Amino acid sequence: MIKKNDLFEAEITAMTAEGSGICRADGMAVFVPGTAVGDRCVVRVVKVLKKYAFGRLEELLTPSPDRTTPDCSIAGPCGGCVYRHITYEAELKIKTQRVRDALERIGGFENIPMEPILGAPSRTRYRNKCQLPIGLSKNGEMQMGFYAVNSHRIIDTHTCLLQPEVFDRAAEAFRAWQKLSGESIYDEAAHSGVLRHLYMRCGEKSGEVLVCIVANGAKLHGEDLLVKMLREAVPEITGIVVNINRERTNVVLGRELRTLWGKPTIRDTLCRLEFEISPHAFYQVNRTQAEALYNKAAEYAGLTGAETLLDLYCGTGTIGLSMASRAKKLIGAEIIPSAVENARKNAAHNHVTNAEFLCGDAKDAARILYERGERPDIIVIDPPRKGCDAAVITTIAAMRPTRVVYVSCDPATLARDLKQFTAENYNIEAVTPVDMFPGTAHVETVVLLSKGEVDSKKVRVEFSLEDMDMSGFQNDATYSQIKERVLQQTGLKVSSLYIAQIKQKHGIIERENYNKPKSENTRQPKCPPEKEAAITEALKYFGMI
Repeated sequence: MIKKNDLFEAEITAMTAEGSGICRADGMAVFVPGTAVGDRCVVRVVKVLKKYAFGRLEELLTPSPDRTTPDCSIAGPCGGCVYRHITYEAELKIKTQRVRDALERIGGFENIPMEPILGAPSRTRYRNKCQLPIGLSKNGEMQMGFYAVNSHRIIDTHTCLLQPEVFDRAAEAFRAWQKLSGESIYDEAAHSGVLRHLYMRCGEKSGEVLVCIVANGAKLHGEDLLVKMLREAVPEITGIVVNINRERTNVVLGRELRTLWGKPTIRDTLCRLEFEISPHAFYQVNRTQAEALYNKAAEYAGLTGAETLLDLYCGTGTIGLSMASRAKKLIGAEIIPSAVENARKNAAHNHVTNAEFLCGDAKDAARILYERGERPDIIVIDPPRKGCDAAVITTIAAMRPTRVVYVSCDPATLARDLKQFTAENYNIEAVTPVDMFPGTAHVETVVLLSKGEVDSKKVRVEFSLEDMDMSGFQNDATYSQIKERVLQQTGLKVSSLYIAQIKQKHGIIERENYNKPKSENTRQPKCPPEKEAAITEALKYFGMI
């Protein structure tokens, strides 16, 4: 049995999902970062668990033909890029195999209709967003870069090959300003000091650049000097802002922004649509590959202009809006109110008049469509890394779309969800991996699912909305959804306390002490009549009364 610090010779035969090589010692799998399939090497055991172990590359005896000279000196300790030591062709093969393995081993699928992976035109300088944590080195000077693997130890970084060169210039100007101004550095443990992160965004097409300083406070020393130095170093810059984050949290951005110079947003173009991007707004970090992914999703959707398209997990609406011109109607559903508002603004800004965005989940969208006598012909889903809840897949199947286009950022949860879709009588028609983040272990996948055979010209499926089970769509509206509905319909802002009062008035039982005062003698403000009427309308809208 192997133990810690043992040395052994082995050949790397496969890769993990995280980008480590796999070899075997005494019948146990050992995971070794920085290796490639075909490497013959000496490995030192650094950690042993019950079923597998972790190793470190001690000596490379015979290199893999896939190996190449790494172009980044900190790729190892940084850990963000796990494939800079192999060719891009080898990286794409690994990512394709990762998707295939997940579908076969987790999903149990055979004869998978895999299309070639969509590789990126460039492995470098593709990211349009960067957030650099700031800390103090052992000698008391500012350091700024990326966290080492599985830690909050900052690897001081002066250039990153994933970021555009303009970010390097802005970061160096910021470092120089900090030395001149003497502005303090945030200490995570003591929750003291000011400078927390340097956060930058740029528009690939527009060329606009936004620099955001995340601070544990509202003011910086030498703000005028900071603006001068950044503008001189980065003529492309269009905005400089301070983000105020006084919370003890690992979340990078606080809620409040203050503009030092220029405008607090940038513009960029994606799939012929223009987006206004704030520090808080979601936007694909690799715009070029996002277009490739969205185009493949649109190809799979097969829109002819006569269909109702439902975009679940729509976020700020980018995928659905990129297809809206090819659909009769677009309906987006998203549970986060701020994202829904951004989606509506994006539609208005791009003069998209056939789009509607709902605040809610799949069941909310299904209920609304059912009440209108509508059904989606095609559904696009782009869930978070955890994938879809089983109830969401059941709801999608109940709506009986002819096609479902699943965009996934995790092959394992994709395989699990596809297994349920096939149990709901959906067939996997096509699978395309997409390399959104070259150099890293991540891989996206687009899948086409269909009810019956897919014909490029016409699909006909007989169904009835009466077949849909709507019994589970009641009494589940959240407080955020009720507030969003009231604000949308009346322009009024209502508190959770007022909602609780009206729910109680209509006999909707709340859990014990929910939104109730701690003291029985505490006087509560009474909900005004106009807000009571608005909340009552929302409760009716959500089928709760």
